[in-house]
Amino acid sequence: MTDVSSPSGAVSRLDAWMMAIRPKTLPAGAVPVVVGTAMALADGVFRPVAALVALLCALGIQVATNFINEIYDFRKGADTAERFGPTRTVAAGLISEKTMTVVSVLLLLVVFLMGLYLVYLAGWPILVVGLLSMFFAWAYTGGPFPVAYSGLGDLFVFVFFGLVAVGGTYYVQAGEVTFPVLTAAIAPGIFSVNILLVNNIRDIDTDRKVGKMTLPARIGGGNARWLYTGLTIVAYFVPIWMWMTGYSIWTMLSWVSFPLAVAQVTGLFRRDGRELNAILAGTGKVMTLYGILFAAGLLLPLFMMP
Repeated sequence: MTDVSSPSGAVSRLDAWMMAIRPKTLPAGAVPVVVGTAMALADGVFRPVAALVALLCALGIQVATNFINEIYDFRKGADTAERFGPTRTVAAGLISEKTMTVVSVLLLLVVFLMGLYLVYLAGWPILVVGLLSMFFAWAYTGGPFPVAYSGLGDLFVFVFFGLVAVGGTYYVQAGEVTFPVLTAAIAPGIFSVNILLVNNIRDIDTDRKVGKMTLPARIGGGNARWLYTGLTIVAYFVPIWMWMTGYSIWTMLSWVSFPLAVAQVTGLFRRDGRELNAILAGTGKVMTLYGILFAAGLLLPLFMMP
């Protein structure tokens, strides 16, 4: 494998692409599909091929968003050596801007082609959702009014990685979206926002220098930390509501992840700068564990004796 140079030494091309993919952020793409599919199974409308394609499309859009983010943050000067976050491959010269652009376009094309199967199953609403998701993968950091630079990124992440992802996954299997499904979507949306909040709290100083006015850059690190805390509390009320409105008490299994969530909240208030990378990774772990346990809680009653 050919190596390319980086500030930290030799980095293989495979390692460079793994850095660009940002594996620690992938729960934001996968967990909503897991939750939406578990809801479909619990409601007796599960379609395995549709669920698999929805997962691949969600992960594809997540990765494409990360790639496009590298391109535009590099152009705007947001990814500098002063950042405390992981190395950005385009800014570090590990992957050329041209190569990243070509790969991003090809990846979105593949996602679009896979998504046509879901459109075939569920109709034009999924086409609209897919096109909007692909558009905002670009508009998040690209275009004349990038969402990430306006402070609205957190809202868009909640909508697309929560309500849209969970609701869309359920819709391609059931042909409808119910209120309980949208309620279940709140938690994945919140954890996705929390991942973004930690990332942007860490980068407040460097973001402000280049005019990247994320929500933490606007309201300050302290307020953003309290927002993270409040959102975490809301996420853990979701299974309580699901249980109280007729779903199995086993949805409360997701509370097993609560101590890990508390550890991230505590760490968020105690750490700053580069140390927040551990909290970002930890938030992804909380989201993954919560999502798996919540899904398991929905499915356990299907395997129990009446």
